[in-house]
Amino acid sequence: MAEWRRGILEKRHQIAMALRVAYGGVMAASHGGHGGIAGWADSSQPYPSFSSSAARPAAVSSATNDGVSVGNAHDNRRRRSLARRQQTSRRRTRETDERRTRETGERRMTHATVTRDRRMTHDDGSVLAHYMLGLALLQRQESAKGIKELEKALDLGRGANPKGYMVEEIWQELAKAKYLEWERSSSKRSWELQSLKEACESALKEKHFLDYSQMEGFVDDATTSHSEQLEALERVFNTAAEADIPTEVPDYLCCRITLDIFHDPVITPSGLTYERAVILEHLQKVGKFDPITREPLDPSQLVPNLAIKEAVEAFLDKHGWAYKID
Repeated sequence: MAEWRRGILEKRHQIAMALRVAYGGVMAASHGGHGGIAGWADSSQPYPSFSSSAARPAAVSSATNDGVSVGNAHDNRRRRSLARRQQTSRRRTRETDERRTRETGERRMTHATVTRDRRMTHDDGSVLAHYMLGLALLQRQESAKGIKELEKALDLGRGANPKGYMVEEIWQELAKAKYLEWERSSSKRSWELQSLKEACESALKEKHFLDYSQMEGFVDDATTSHSEQLEALERVFNTAAEADIPTEVPDYLCCRITLDIFHDPVITPSGLTYERAVILEHLQKVGKFDPITREPLDPSQLVPNLAIKEAVEAFLDKHGWAYKID
């Protein structure tokens, strides 16, 4: 910017000089003087002279045109820059308004859905209402409330129509929400355990350094004691982290047909336990007999296995990773 201003000032100076030269020539001619500016200005002034009066208008015109061109080019650049800034500002404002409108619409839609579903649950306690309310709450990042509603829907569904497709669908959503909740809690616990472990190791190293400086002649004993303490610390923290390490689900908690953990276990007269939806599908599509013992079996003979159900719930409460659906 400074260079540009200097250039403009120089051009203006040249224009002024040319104008004064032209004016001097005109005055000299009108007074019958000679060419140049000898008759008009003091000879000590640093102005150039021209041998011909024809050259003077050309010099003035050239200098004037150069100055005007530079000014016009600068004005054009400023106008283009201003137009670009205004266009960018308008685009950003439009994008911001669109995003806010979209977010506001989504919040209103979610709020309306939650309000409607809550009204439905109070009206008739329907399975669908609790299910939809649970999904809406999960969408609003209210995991605890959403899981609670899905659990209500699952219990109502098992009591009202255990054969219905919604029971399995509700379980799928509930398992997904539970697994995500376990992932968040597991990550937090892992970070806390790691931080505590590092603090304990640092404290043991500092204690070992102090003991080493005081126990002259017993260096081996101090080193052995420090190693044993570190090993004990490692065992303690490994035990604390075992609950969050995925392992194999016990066989007695898995369906004999799907080999997946039970969702809604039922027991047959032969004493075998199956997943309700799976055994009902077998009886409907394959035949009315037990798939393992081959004994005759009717859907009315299926009884909920409450003991296995409680064992599954206890296992899942302690090992949330088992909610993961492949």
